[in-house]
Amino acid sequence: MNRYKNDIAWEQIFEKHRILDAIKSKGRVTISSTDINEFREARLMTKFDHRSQLPHLFSENNLSILPTSRGTYEISTFETFCTFKKEEIDITFIDFPTFLESMDYKDITSEATSINCIFVSKILHDFTGEDNLFPTISGRMSSSLFDFKINSSEDQKQFEVKVNNSQIEIDGGYEGNDSLILIEAKNYISDDFLIRQLYYPYRLWKEKVNKQIRPIFLTYSNGIFHIREYEFTDAKFYNSIRLIKHKKYAIQEGSINIEAIQNILENTKTVSEPSIPFPQADSFERIINLCELLKQKLFLSKEEITQNYDFDARQTEYYFNAAKYLGLVDKKYDNNNIKYVLTETGLGMFNKSITDRQLEFVKLILSHKIFKESLKLYLKKGNTPSKNEIVEIMKKSNLYNISSNETYKRRASTIISWSNWILGLIEE
Repeated sequence: MNRYKNDIAWEQIFEKHRILDAIKSKGRVTISSTDINEFREARLMTKFDHRSQLPHLFSENNLSILPTSRGTYEISTFETFCTFKKEEIDITFIDFPTFLESMDYKDITSEATSINCIFVSKILHDFTGEDNLFPTISGRMSSSLFDFKINSSEDQKQFEVKVNNSQIEIDGGYEGNDSLILIEAKNYISDDFLIRQLYYPYRLWKEKVNKQIRPIFLTYSNGIFHIREYEFTDAKFYNSIRLIKHKKYAIQEGSINIEAIQNILENTKTVSEPSIPFPQADSFERIINLCELLKQKLFLSKEEITQNYDFDARQTEYYFNAAKYLGLVDKKYDNNNIKYVLTETGLGMFNKSITDRQLEFVKLILSHKIFKESLKLYLKKGNTPSKNEIVEIMKKSNLYNISSNETYKRRASTIISWSNWILGLIEE
C-alpha cells in the first residue's frame, strides 16, 4: 500500500480522536479544521473529488467526509459519490468564432477556459436550449443554512445533515430566460464525482431564485467537451441525483477518414520494442489526459497525480509506463524526487491542431508491430479480433518481458482497446 501524506496524517487524527470507536458508537463524528490543521492543512486533507482519492482509512471503512460549516466537518459512512454512466455518444461538432484572437480552443489548460469556450462557441446554448444566456455568478461563496438526508454506504440507514454557511465554489453560473445553470468543471477524465460539488450550490440558489436550477458537470479532455446535466428529484435528499442529459461536443476541424488511418498503417515505419513494460492501460483517452496534465503543470510526481486526479497509485504507474512506451513521457529527478515530464515528442503534440494531434498519436501506436498487425487483422475481419488471435500476434512481436499466457491475455485487452480508440476517430 502506498502511504501518502494524507494517509499518514489521517492515521494520526484517527488515533488521537479515536474516530473509528466514535463512529461505531455514535454513527458519525464531527471534527474541526483546527483539529485537522494540527497534523496537516485542512484544505489538503479534506479535498476528495473522487473515491480513488480517499485516504486508506476512509476507503477501508467505507467512510467519507462532508463540510458542515466554514470550520467543521462530519465523518461517517456517507454515500457522497456518483459514478458516471459509460455511454457511447456521437460527437456534435460546433464552429468556433473565427474573429476571437484571445482564446485558443486547441490549448485549453484550465476549467475556466473550458467554460469560456463552451459559452463563446454557443455549445452551452445548444446543450441547454437557452438562446439568451448571461454569465452571472462564479467563485467562492457561503452555502447559507439548509439540511438534507444522505444515504449510508453500508446499509439502508439515512443520516440527517445540517449545513451552516459552509464554503462552496461555483466554476460557472449562467442565467437564461427560464433557468440558472450552475457548472462544475474538470479538465481531466474520471470514473465518478463528488455529488456535493453540485448539490450544495443547487441548494443555495434554489432558495434565491424562482427559475429552474440546472446543475451541469463539464469534463474537457483531448478536444472533447462532455456535458452532463443532472437533477435532484428530491431537493432535500443528497442521493436523489439523476442524469437527465449527456452530450459530447467538439470544435469543427478537419475530419479523419478510413483512408487517413490506412495511409498511416501502410507508411509508418516500425520501431524496435523498447525494454520497458508493455502497456497495461486500456483507456487511451487517459494516456492523452495524463499528457495534458503534464503540459499544464510541466512536471508532476506520482503522488501529485494520484492525489489530485482520479488515478489510484497503480493506475498512475500503468498510464505512465504506457505513455513512456510511446515516447511521450519520461522521468526526471528533482531534489531526489521522481517527477513525470513530457518528452519533446509529447510537448510537440500540443503544437498541432486537435485533428493532427490525433493522427500523430495514431502514428506512435502503429509504429509498433503488435499494434500495426492487430489493426490490420481488425480491418481484414471487419470486427474485433479475439484475445487468442491477438495473443498469437503478440508472441511473434518480440515484446519485452512477457512470458505467461495470462500476462499475454491481460495485455491483449490494451491492444484491443487502443485499436478501438483509433477506429473510433473515423467520422462516418
